Amino acid sequence: MRISFLGGGTDFPDFYRKYGGCVATAAIDKYVYVIVKERFDKQIYVNYSEKEIVDKPNDLKHELVREALKMVGVKEGIEISFMSDIPSSGSGLGSSSTVIVGTLNALYQYTGRAVDAQRLAREACEIEIKTLGKPIGVQDQYIAAYGGVRFIEFRKSGKIMAEDLSLSEEILDDLKSYMMVFFTGRTRQAGSILQEQKENIKNKNEVLKKMAGQAREARKLLVKGKIDQLGELLDEGWKLKKQLASRITDPEIDRIYSSAKRAGAIGGKISGAGGGGFLTLFVPSGKREAVRKSLKGLREMPVGLSRDGSKVIFNIR
Repeated sequence: MRISFLGGGTDFPDFYRKYGGCVATAAIDKYVYVIVKERFDKQIYVNYSEKEIVDKPNDLKHELVREALKMVGVKEGIEISFMSDIPSSGSGLGSSSTVIVGTLNALYQYTGRAVDAQRLAREACEIEIKTLGKPIGVQDQYIAAYGGVRFIEFRKSGKIMAEDLSLSEEILDDLKSYMMVFFTGRTRQAGSILQEQKENIKNKNEVLKKMAGQAREARKLLVKGKIDQLGELLDEGWKLKKQLASRITDPEIDRIYSSAKRAGAIGGKISGAGGGGFLTLFVPSGKREAVRKSLKGLREMPVGLSRDGSKVIFNIR
């Protein structure tokens, strides 16, 4: 999974192919686990919140698995199961892109092929955006594939560069110590919010350009280890993000955020499309307990940072 700091929204192809875009983002230590096993029979089993048993990929309702099987060329005799550290949809932490990247990686390994992060991310984008027509950007697929704390640039040419900021252990520790993540108590279907955001792009170009500039500034602050200033920038970024679509925030989310700031949070944002999911805050160490009390009733999720992207942790043939 990932927490994006600044620049989200500039990763929509409709925007960056005209103006260029970028994000500052980080992979976190929350995962989707994909288990792939050969079956003796010829059927395809897929286990998630539902259980599907079908004869061929096209019969699957799980569209990400269906298209991943077709992409890799697996046609029969396989079982795929999923487990997740957090709610598997509507979290705002990039779960759907994490699922498709992980599924592609597992299937390629299953067929005896090791593919690099660039290919995993590119093919995940192709499935989600081109094949399935989802109104999403491309940042989540790249951070899921590459991992780490990265500055990802989306160039007008269509080329995407995922720069590892190679932060020192001291800066990584500082970054982690500032981050507090709370579950708002609700998940949401991001599609409708993102569809509105996509349709608004032509009217929000100036806002998105400012957001890309913030991502570039965030890169500089991260490299210099100025995490408190990054928190202030996050607050400014949240104000801009709220302008992109009508349901990114609501009175309850605004109340929660204002309460956290009064208690000492420097800045923060709702991750992903908005409207629910997880709230990320940047909080100095001396204010953390006050923020917890101000958000009493919301479940805190401890998070760390992950240097690795999608990877195989167990492989037996």
